Amino acid sequence: MSSRSPQTTPLLPSTTSPPSLRRQSLHQAARFLLQATTTPSPSMLVRESAAEHLEERQTDWAYSKPVVIIDIVWNIGVVLAAFVVVLLSLNERPEVPLRVWVGGYVGQCGVHVMCVVLEYRKRRQRRWQTREEAAEGGGGVGSSGGGYVTLAQFTQQGTSSDAAKHLGSANTMFSFVWWLLGFYWVDAGRQLIGQSPLLYWLCVVFLAFDVFFVVLFIALACLIGVAVCCCLPCIIAILYAVAEQEGASKEEVERLAKYKFQRVDKKYCEGEMQEPGGVMIDCETENSSEHYLTSEDAECCICLSAYDDGDELRELPCCHHFHCTCVDKWLFINATCPLCKYNIMQNSNSNIQEV
Repeated sequence: MSSRSPQTTPLLPSTTSPPSLRRQSLHQAARFLLQATTTPSPSMLVRESAAEHLEERQTDWAYSKPVVIIDIVWNIGVVLAAFVVVLLSLNERPEVPLRVWVGGYVGQCGVHVMCVVLEYRKRRQRRWQTREEAAEGGGGVGSSGGGYVTLAQFTQQGTSSDAAKHLGSANTMFSFVWWLLGFYWVDAGRQLIGQSPLLYWLCVVFLAFDVFFVVLFIALACLIGVAVCCCLPCIIAILYAVAEQEGASKEEVERLAKYKFQRVDKKYCEGEMQEPGGVMIDCETENSSEHYLTSEDAECCICLSAYDDGDELRELPCCHHFHCTCVDKWLFINATCPLCKYNIMQNSNSNIQEV
């Protein structure tokens, strides 16, 4: 994107959790789109990085305290409703074992709550361990965004997580098979409305809720995928609005180079006529420097809009540049370049150490 040589070796953000513990649906979808093209464009690389970050953030949200409480309350409400309806329908004699199906449905709700609680406690314990290690080890550990774990801790966390993961996967498969069985029994029992109306409508409500949530989650996943591909600034704005401060601070972002873009018609370079898209003018220093951009490079990879006269641009230490309004919010939630994943905190920390 810049006339200067970009960072060829991206610095990947450090993480203590193994890759098998992270959900990779959005990230794999973005990688599939990236591999589908013979020559990946910078915008596709940005969207792959955003999808990976959004997937990690989505997992954190899914196991946040409010979401876990809502999930537990909802499943407890389902269990109580099933218990009350079964007590009120003791005199009903359906021709298909609806009570068995309700019992299995309640059982899988209980297993789901147990898996959610175990995962939430494990993640909370891991965050406390990271904070303690960061406090004991100083800035060297905490600055990278994660603590170091021993081989025994890593093996123990991996074993417990694999067990919870397998239990959750088995419960999900059981729920799917049990839903099909319940749909078959409800559809096969022609006289259920007259024989056992309470059990019948309870099963219909449970089946309908499952379909509603599945359709809702699929629609949200499709909406997020389309937004990542077509309206990435909207995703960044939402993440910036609801996320906690985990990236660079305002002072660290303001320390980065800032330019104004100005379009030019033609420029002579080594005796050949070229048509650059414009020039980046640094107005913050006494000796204002200029960087010429070709028409292909004079575009923001986040919003996919070409630079206009007077646009304020932010150039990262890796020589990649974007609109200030686009990249600043990204850096506030993730202190890495959205294109090459270069960590700008390392550059600022090295400058502080030199001073």
